[in-house]
Amino acid sequence: MNHIERFDFDTRIHHAVTHNGVVYLTGQVGTPGASAAAQTQEILAKIDRLLDLAGSDKSKILNAVLWLDDFRDFDEVNRIWDAWIDKEHAPARSSGQVRLAKPGMLVEAIITAAV
Repeated sequence: MNHIERFDFDTRIHHAVTHNGVVYLTGQVGTPGASAAAQTQEILAKIDRLLDLAGSDKSKILNAVLWLDDFRDFDEVNRIWDAWIDKEHAPARSSGQVRLAKPGMLVEAIITAAV
């Protein structure tokens, strides 16, 4: 079995886990009640920090899953995402609409990246 590293423990989870050259991030969310754009910016900053902790960066993202509480926020979220991601290294990405865990949460991002 290859070495497993865990980063950023919080209550019951680690926000990043590496194994076999891959880093898995938990679903990252922003501050409930903030706009979708503000939450997305906060989420992307968290992703940058966690990837750095794991020895990776956004150019190595393999897959991203974005959950939106309301698909009417899709264009707003994409404007922030598009400004952040390098088009040359854009990952495979999926988006869907779900009811998020807490009222006021509008966006959640789940990331898998190479280390």
